[in-house]
Amino acid sequence: MLMRVPRQATDQPIDAVAELPLSEVLSGLSYALDMTEGQPRGHAERSCLIGMRLAGALGLDDASRSSLFYALLLKDAGCSSNAARVAALFGADDAMVKSSRRLTDTSSTSQALLHVLRTAGTGGSLLARGHHVGAVLRSGRSGARSLIELRCERGAAVARAIGLDEVTARAILDVDEHWDGGGYPTGISGDDISLAGRVLCLAQTAEVFWQHGGPDAACEIARRRRRTWFDPTLVDALVALEEDSDFWQSLDFPEVTPLEPPARVLVADSDRLDRVAHAFASIVDAKSPYTAQHSERVAALADALAALAGIDDRVRATLHRAALLHDIGKLGVSSRILDKPGPLDPGEWEAVRRHPQWSLEILARVGAFADMARIAAAHHERLDGSGYYRGLTGEHLDQPSRILAVADVAEALSADRPYRRALDPDEVLSILRPDANRRLDQEVLAALEHVLAARSSTTIG
Repeated sequence: MLMRVPRQATDQPIDAVAELPLSEVLSGLSYALDMTEGQPRGHAERSCLIGMRLAGALGLDDASRSSLFYALLLKDAGCSSNAARVAALFGADDAMVKSSRRLTDTSSTSQALLHVLRTAGTGGSLLARGHHVGAVLRSGRSGARSLIELRCERGAAVARAIGLDEVTARAILDVDEHWDGGGYPTGISGDDISLAGRVLCLAQTAEVFWQHGGPDAACEIARRRRRTWFDPTLVDALVALEEDSDFWQSLDFPEVTPLEPPARVLVADSDRLDRVAHAFASIVDAKSPYTAQHSERVAALADALAALAGIDDRVRATLHRAALLHDIGKLGVSSRILDKPGPLDPGEWEAVRRHPQWSLEILARVGAFADMARIAAAHHERLDGSGYYRGLTGEHLDQPSRILAVADVAEALSADRPYRRALDPDEVLSILRPDANRRLDQEVLAALEHVLAARSSTTIG
């Protein structure tokens, strides 16, 4: 079955890029992790600048600096895995809870309690707030440990999936451990915490306090938590930078790629790009229990439709990666919205409608991803202009964009959602057929019938 190729067909596919640095890819995608943690975009990059400056002060060798470099960029790779649990436990926006926690000395009972009282049940009735405050307090340290353990283990798994070494993975596992043993998830202390993990812990905290009070605040929090949270040697290296105005000004416009040791530069070839796309798809899908495997299934469905269309292999590879990452902007949407069992109010709906724009902004940070970003951002656009976020019409939607739009809606209808059950293939097709040649591409829908029928016969057989 052949489909017409509308204008603006994909050009300059990613596979044509021979020497794309992995650092450029991961620093670009790190904005998605910043959003999930409730941090301003660039948090991971700025943490990387701080951490790598500490590495220089320590005289680390190239291998150690390389592992630390990637750990700093990916330190929050597991952050989406506990988002739904945080939102449900606190009854509040998960990103807000996490953001305010970064400013809290959680080892202080009074500060930890104040954080709970300020965040649990935010915006709800007094009764609802009391319920969530009680739930958080009952979960106690074991509950906190469980949430952080999940986050750290998933983050380390992402690093391994991308093909990074065990030093990088271990650093991510140790990011919330404290020098005095009061951290999570294992409560190890001192030199039992990996050096890279100790750097991550200090660098991310210094960056957060720098946001709120500049170099003075970053160095003051380091001094205050010296020998409790932080390795004293690292604190000494950081406070030595307090008067280095050039360094602190560099955080305003962070450039991390030059910090990678030249002899250890990793290249994102086609295979590595696929691994990154799959790894970040797993981060996206972990945001909500209702989207488990959504990105992978959309990508598989889009690829099957592209195969029927006879699309060029390079364009097909670009489409596959775009499908894996099409929802990366959803990492900036509260889990309270994504998992809401009832209708969304206008403000919540507006937040959901922004996620394709955020997908575009995140993916377009990588120059070689420009075409992939455009395709990914169009997955909710419709031929008649009724889609979002830009309201594009058919003349502006090329063949890969049309395929992704059908694959996304078909997979979403086929999966459980908080407000309805999963639909079977016949129900999916009955809903989509009226949109043929009006909102969705008629030929792509015809191909979808073939793909779903083939899958159904395989399952039956």
